[in-house]
Amino acid sequence: MRNLPARLGQRRTLTIARVQAFAVHVLTASGAALGLLALIFAIGGHWAIMFLTLGAALIIDGIDGPLARAANVGEVLPRWSGDTLDLVVDFTTYVFVPAYAIADSGLVPDFLAIPCGAVVVITGAIYFADRDMKTRDNHFRGFPAVWNVVAFYLYVLQPPEWGGAAMIAIFAVLTFAPVKFVHPLRVRSLRPLTVGLMAAWTVLAALAVAQNLDADTWIVTGLCLIALYFLGAGLLTRRA
Repeated sequence: MRNLPARLGQRRTLTIARVQAFAVHVLTASGAALGLLALIFAIGGHWAIMFLTLGAALIIDGIDGPLARAANVGEVLPRWSGDTLDLVVDFTTYVFVPAYAIADSGLVPDFLAIPCGAVVVITGAIYFADRDMKTRDNHFRGFPAVWNVVAFYLYVLQPPEWGGAAMIAIFAVLTFAPVKFVHPLRVRSLRPLTVGLMAAWTVLAALAVAQNLDADTWIVTGLCLIALYFLGAGLLTRRA
């Protein structure tokens, strides 16, 4: 009986820890709900709102990892795999919904619309199954299947149809290329610059969405320059 208060206190602490850990899983899974909402907007042709919704999912993806580590989710709730959950949600928002947006965009030749969408989901699925998608220095090995970003640039830049198809083909090939792509938060080299440019990109992307993707020239120029940095920072390093 003397140890009863201590046991009750330990049980209460464990229960609180489990609730907190499960709340993090729910937060991660809410990204899938945002993916569904984005798909509904895409089907209705509301592209700017679709990208806004995908942006909200991107924010969740950025904060759930630190929250999971703080809540020690892996040990508190070993039944559920946070890594698997994260991959499922990321495939939905990074690959599947953008694939639809690309296929239905009118930004690639009509006869290539469905093939382009298929290329996106196939290469994205294979990439997400790659156990070696990260290098030792936390770069991505190959194009990291951020097709939401590729689709965003397609809608903002509005290239000729064959240019859009070529863009899809290039990034599909880069998915399996032995080159590095920068992780915006985990790569130590030039991290302050990378994080600063990522913040600037977020602001510019939000402005482009606010302008219904028909952005001012200075916004488009800024987005393109930042994209060149993220492409070059990894590609100019040693092979993956």
